[in-house]
Amino acid sequence: MTRDDAPHAGAPGDASAPDRVAPAPAAQADPGGAAGQEELVARVAWSIVAEPGDATAGAVVGALGAGVALGWAAWAVGVGPTEGVRLLRALVREAPERATARVAETAGAAGTTGTTGAAGAAGAGGLPGAPAAGRSPGAAGTDGPRGTGGLLGTDSARPPGATAPDARDERWLRVVGRALERWAPRLADLDPLRALDRADAVGAVVLHPGHPDWPHGLDDLGPAAPLALWVRGPADPAALLGRAVAVVGARAATVYGRRVASDLAGGLAARDVTVVSGGAFGIDVAAHRAALAAGGVSVAFLAGGIDRPSPVANLDVLEALVAGGGALVAESPPGSTPTRSRFLQRNRLIAACTRATVVVEAAWRSGALSTASRAAELLRPVGAVPGPVTSMASAGCHRLLRDGGAVCITGVDDVLELVGPPPFTRPHAPAPGPGMRSAAESTGGVPRAVAPGAQGSPHREGRRGALDGG
Repeated sequence: MTRDDAPHAGAPGDASAPDRVAPAPAAQADPGGAAGQEELVARVAWSIVAEPGDATAGAVVGALGAGVALGWAAWAVGVGPTEGVRLLRALVREAPERATARVAETAGAAGTTGTTGAAGAAGAGGLPGAPAAGRSPGAAGTDGPRGTGGLLGTDSARPPGATAPDARDERWLRVVGRALERWAPRLADLDPLRALDRADAVGAVVLHPGHPDWPHGLDDLGPAAPLALWVRGPADPAALLGRAVAVVGARAATVYGRRVASDLAGGLAARDVTVVSGGAFGIDVAAHRAALAAGGVSVAFLAGGIDRPSPVANLDVLEALVAGGGALVAESPPGSTPTRSRFLQRNRLIAACTRATVVVEAAWRSGALSTASRAAELLRPVGAVPGPVTSMASAGCHRLLRDGGAVCITGVDDVLELVGPPPFTRPHAPAPGPGMRSAAESTGGVPRAVAPGAQGSPHREGRRGALDGG
């Protein structure tokens, strides 16, 4: 599905998060509170339900908030797209508080027992259940995700006050119907805690839009922006990616391509530019290695789960990358396997999070060209390194240069011209003197983020309570 196929909605609202996530503004006063727990659970759940780049999921979550959107999706899976669109139209027009109550009313009118996603978003805790395969949405005794009870509607349920769609809603019906078909199997067996447990095991944290550490470049993706990010590495990837360049290219790289990638990445790292790539064979791993050798930092965006860095042959480089102050970032939840579609969707993140994209070596139909295309769509500068005119490995780069889609890159200085000057940074505040309080003391000792690898989170029981309706 393309971005234009999705019904457009409002921008994502402020989100909050508990222990795995440094508290967003709405939850800073009480990072372990109910709102923070529910936002974390809902965002994690959506990252499981929706595939990367699912613009329909992004539009619905942006309009309703993660918790209410999850409740609506589980209800709509049971009653079908027509009733689902009717309720969605009503929810989009209403204030968040009323939207939460509307989903609760719909579930109540259908005789649903147990907690719902809407109730969770309103502070009662819980996540929505979803109809099991082959069962009527009105059937009793079917549990949804772990810690929830019951379903969110029946075949005969009609949202109170919802209006019938007109002819212009045919597109909504088509898009929502396809989305519900994609989401239904995962909603029926949804277990966010399992994903969080796997993230704990590798020391990963979760970020979501609206969080201060969220890379702001991702917002340019609109509804196709990731619903959450799983990160291993520093607590502030937004700062890490503030001045970053994507160095990408073919897996089957030539000696020439690997040499140029190493020279560019090493030179950029020596000038305090973060080198971003995909951790794959060929150009990617050459760029990561060179950045580390130069004493710089590098970020690898993964196509699978954060607990399954791939390829395994590059695992030593990826681990060294984290140890050296860089980061591993994944959009898919832990346990996810890399697929072709996820590789392609991963490329949009690389393009959005960097200030420029450089294609070092690419064949005529190389996947690296999709990163360049995404960067151009986002109005990010694109550069390409010319190769021998007889080399098929550089045919894609030559096409970019011929078509005017990229500028010619022959050295580090050319890339720095694309990136622009470094942003102004304020001098570090002096250490607190006698009678002065530190930043941590001023905030009651609340950390901005959980250190990677930390176990036994103090908010874990609270999060489990949100799932169980406690």
